[in-house]
Amino acid sequence: MALYFSKDHEWVSVEGDIATIGITNHAQEQLGDVVFVELPEVGRTVTRGEESAVVESVKAASEIYAAVGGEVSEVNEAIVETPEKVNEDAEGSAWFFRLRLADKGELDDLMSREQYDAFLATLD
Repeated sequence: MALYFSKDHEWVSVEGDIATIGITNHAQEQLGDVVFVELPEVGRTVTRGEESAVVESVKAASEIYAAVGGEVSEVNEAIVETPEKVNEDAEGSAWFFRLRLADKGELDDLMSREQYDAFLATLD
């Protein structure tokens, strides 16, 4: 399973032509306590860079942008019902949605874990 990261602090895990998308640990730490999550509808087509979900914390509301484009095939209802799971396991069970990739070439514009960690170091 390949893992990628965006400069907008999303992670993308790819298995075949299905991408699972969530926010990184860094993103959830910046947000603070997550209190609400809004996910896209299954069947919706999103393009890379398009606002696709919303996460609200006690500090602020933030848009989640699609790191890659495709058709939403599944959403994680568990984080809608229990948004604090995003703080507990942002890069694991608290994924946001899955989509069928429209163009695997878009993955080339994302970062590896090492590249993302180096990117984070430039933000301090």
